[in-house]
Amino acid sequence: MNILVFSWRDPKHPFAGGAEQVMHEHMKGWIEAGHSVTLFSSYYKKAKREESFNKIKIIRRGVSLLGVQILGFIYYLRKGKRYDLIIDEFHGIPFFTPLYVKKPKMAVLQEVAREVWFLNHFPLPLNYFIGLAGYLFEPLVYFLYRKVDFMVGSNSAKKDLIKMGIPFQKVTVVPHGVIVNYPKSFPPKEKIKTIVFLGALAKDKGIEEAIKVFYLLSKKDKYQFWVIGKGGRKYLPKLFSLCERLGVKSKITFWGYVDQKIKFDLLARSHVFINPSIREGWGLVNIEANAMGVPIVAFNSPGLIDSVKNNVSGLIVKKNTPGELAKEIEKLFNNPSLLRKLHEGALRWSKRFSWSISRQLSLKLISRIANSD
Repeated sequence: MNILVFSWRDPKHPFAGGAEQVMHEHMKGWIEAGHSVTLFSSYYKKAKREESFNKIKIIRRGVSLLGVQILGFIYYLRKGKRYDLIIDEFHGIPFFTPLYVKKPKMAVLQEVAREVWFLNHFPLPLNYFIGLAGYLFEPLVYFLYRKVDFMVGSNSAKKDLIKMGIPFQKVTVVPHGVIVNYPKSFPPKEKIKTIVFLGALAKDKGIEEAIKVFYLLSKKDKYQFWVIGKGGRKYLPKLFSLCERLGVKSKITFWGYVDQKIKFDLLARSHVFINPSIREGWGLVNIEANAMGVPIVAFNSPGLIDSVKNNVSGLIVKKNTPGELAKEIEKLFNNPSLLRKLHEGALRWSKRFSWSISRQLSLKLISRIANSD
């Protein structure tokens, strides 16, 4: 087949994250199976307008918030006849393909946004109005997609889609794989108790809650806190200001963006991974940490309850508050046998996820969709 994928960001985008990595891995699998793939995505500064990356043809037009959807529509009007299957990837705002694509199509979704709409970075009161508009508009968007097949990465995402009116039989769960850069030999753990946060430095990922957890723990014992990930240039000063107010700026190392080798080295040297995200499609970073034998302490959130196996690969808190996270982390360090049990469980759990299996499942799905219309 000749497949066209609409996605607001490509894997090279400076703010690409887990969703982009997941889509990229599936596209690679489709190409290996003999299909051709074109990815229509947004343009970013200094990017090439068109290029081939891992045999995927990337076309970049418009900006990632909304312009890419409009230009994607125009591109389809001009070039749509050459494609056999259209992939519409959701990231808050989809490409509205049911309005103009009559060919076989599939929606790819990580998570239903819901309350995440209110955690945007626009200034007051604009952030509230945008959040409210997104929250109210989202169910109407899914109404358009009620006859479209969805691919999701977790049971949490499937349940949320069903609540939005998408029929049960239209949603297929394809578990994500994981790519791990294993060190030749695992480095020793840090001598100081080390808590790590990994992910985009954004409100919805819970970085502010993580900093508050660091503050609570720092009052109890000697800890070391690591933050791995990149944030927006306007948001980072706010995070540094929060650290200053709480008196933990000197106790937190902000590593910024690091390459895969350094990322997994830092994870392997840490003791506990913290994930206070309020909503995820899955939580790929949890599996990456588990692969290094690091247990997770996480919020009881959609997606995280799928990627964290409670009392096996980590702990899910009962209440989504910094205080509860801090209490569970203290409990872990005060119970070496439990920490060791979760360390071993994390390693076992991480080995269950493979991209080769995930790609096979998505290949079966796109073949079924293409042949059913």
